[in-house]
Amino acid sequence: MKVVIFAGGLGTRLMEETEARPKPMVEIGGKPILWHIMKIYEAQGFNEFIVCLGYKQAMIKEYFMNYYFTNSDITIDLSKNETTVHQPTQENFKVTLVDTGFETNTAGRLKRIQKYIGNESFLLTYGDGVSDINIKELLAFHQSKGKVATLTSIQLPGKFGNLDIDDNGNVLRFVEKPEDDGVWINGGFMVLEPSVFNFLDGNMDEIQFEKGPLIDITKSGELATYKHYGFWKCMDAMRDKIELEELWNNGKAPWKIWN
Repeated sequence: MKVVIFAGGLGTRLMEETEARPKPMVEIGGKPILWHIMKIYEAQGFNEFIVCLGYKQAMIKEYFMNYYFTNSDITIDLSKNETTVHQPTQENFKVTLVDTGFETNTAGRLKRIQKYIGNESFLLTYGDGVSDINIKELLAFHQSKGKVATLTSIQLPGKFGNLDIDDNGNVLRFVEKPEDDGVWINGGFMVLEPSVFNFLDGNMDEIQFEKGPLIDITKSGELATYKHYGFWKCMDAMRDKIELEELWNNGKAPWKIWN
């Protein structure tokens, strides 16, 4: 089963990093976050990827084209014009890199990779979010629902503590950073049937997948959600990158489910 990854956006809220590189190439522990996402899938048996490129796409193409040289020790014998790769990487990635347009929105990006999908179910996620999600459980849930689409929903922790106060100013209950009032949000990590392309009719280049097709899919009763109660983190701003970096460097990265 193929895994589609959106990796073409500008990443404007992380401009400290994305002025120089596309957001999926921002590094956590010396590896692009895109690599981390792919490792999550690979560790669970999904290793065929279709990456939707746009902004600074050449950097992502160059990374994979030069993967052996940048991730392995090499010996170059100039007299013989020979190169030897030592201890080559163990990643089992098959990656299709697709130019889906510089300014294309997510619905348009998805439509442009249809020819690489064929008539089969596929996985879809964003190029800036990591999780300890069980992909096989997600897939089994999707198959049990028989819907066109299943997205993973997550609850964000509250940003502030909640106070329960009486009329006299006494604090009756204090909860530090509670779950976000029971609100579930889209966490990516989707499963889609090929019939999803029926909801991408016409010019989709300026349409956001979440604000157009997903709404239509929901109105048709064809959207299910898999509730994930474990770790999930989107690298939306510099503070998120710093938090992910600290988790990785301290050996406490919950999304690292591979050896």
